[in-house]
Amino acid sequence: MVNTPATPAPADRREKARRTATATHVATLGATNLNPFGDLHAFEHLSTRMARSMRQVFEPLLRRAVRSWAEPVEVDRFAGFCAGRKGTGLTAWVPLTLSSGGSPAILVIDGAFLLETLDLFFGGFGDVPNPLPSEFSPAAEAMLRRLARAIAQPLSEAWGPLAGIAFEAGNPEANPAMLSAIDGEDAVVATRFGIAAHEGRPTFIDILYPVAALKPHAPQLTTKVHGKTATPDPRWRSGLTRAVMTVKLPVRSVLAEPVVSLGVLLELKEGDVIPISFGPEVPVWVANQRLGTGTVGTANGQAAIKLISIDPGFEEDFQ
Repeated sequence: MVNTPATPAPADRREKARRTATATHVATLGATNLNPFGDLHAFEHLSTRMARSMRQVFEPLLRRAVRSWAEPVEVDRFAGFCAGRKGTGLTAWVPLTLSSGGSPAILVIDGAFLLETLDLFFGGFGDVPNPLPSEFSPAAEAMLRRLARAIAQPLSEAWGPLAGIAFEAGNPEANPAMLSAIDGEDAVVATRFGIAAHEGRPTFIDILYPVAALKPHAPQLTTKVHGKTATPDPRWRSGLTRAVMTVKLPVRSVLAEPVVSLGVLLELKEGDVIPISFGPEVPVWVANQRLGTGTVGTANGQAAIKLISIDPGFEEDFQ
């Protein structure tokens, strides 16, 4: 929520000094002001919303629960951002065309994380080639396009109410020099998102917004995000709360997902047995959100699942 205190940053989060017009980029005679948007509150708010959506993007692909959070927003030149990524190996650069025109935004994804996602998606263990290849395979490019489209959708939903901007994924590149729509001296607003599975090592995904393309939307982006609002009618709020609490949501649990070859599948007939196995804990889902884990048993003569843990952030997603 906008007016609530910020959630404490995860311990593995990268702390970065925020660059604003009043801080790092002090006005210099003859120099171009990199940040015309002031305190960047609007970008911080949008990043927080996108961080929640990142979980919904990556959990189906990685087939595991993940944590996601937003890093501090920065303003830099595109060449400076690229210089900071030197030595990180294979990287995917995907232009995200803005419906309002101008230079596209740029989605930046670590190549090793993309290859890990590809392997997990096809039932592997997340193996990554060592050393990394110099370019992406056709399968990796297909996964990258799918991932970019999946990120563009919630990004459009986040920007729509504020500035009416929608995003569409373009052709990915492995070299930022191939992005002809942006120059090294162009100023960009850099937003970063952390993604981590359980307590694993995080990876970071960047979305860069060209300052020039967003200048027409400066009035919306410089408006204070939080302010005093009228107090809702208590009766209206009470009635709305009662109505919401009656909404029914499907609850399901996946006990096992056996895998068989196509040859075995084609030879199956009535009476055949497909062996399955599952551990002491099974995942429990509410609609498309993971609730937590539980153990299988019986209650009142019926099969049941006893909840033993609830995933952090579940309540926040449904608020």
